[in-house]
Amino acid sequence: MTATGPLVHVLADLRQQVRSGAFVFVTLPTRAGVAAEATVVEDEGITHVVAREVADAEGWAYDFVAGWITLAVGTDLDLVGLTAVVATALADHDIACNVLAGRHHDHLLVPLDRLDDALLVLDDLSRA
Repeated sequence: MTATGPLVHVLADLRQQVRSGAFVFVTLPTRAGVAAEATVVEDEGITHVVAREVADAEGWAYDFVAGWITLAVGTDLDLVGLTAVVATALADHDIACNVLAGRHHDHLLVPLDRLDDALLVLDDLSRA
């Protein structure tokens, strides 16, 4: 996938910040009392992204352990293609990527054991 327009400049400025720790997705019936890093309300329940040690301490089931990468570049919410370019680059290296979009940054949750590989792919992407 080739980047064009404003996306080219965003990719050139792309930097990554790794949030320390391991993170997991858990589904619970409520938001109350959950120390979540992110929350998504779905029909099946409320999905929380929490630190693995929180899930372990609470006995919550999970099956995906992720490293957290923040794309440290300012973007507009209407920027077209950033998620597609990043996800495609990671997919080309067989790295799963779960994206959370915040107002100021996009956040990537990748398999913890592939975190270093994902960072290398993103470094290459910013130099392309």
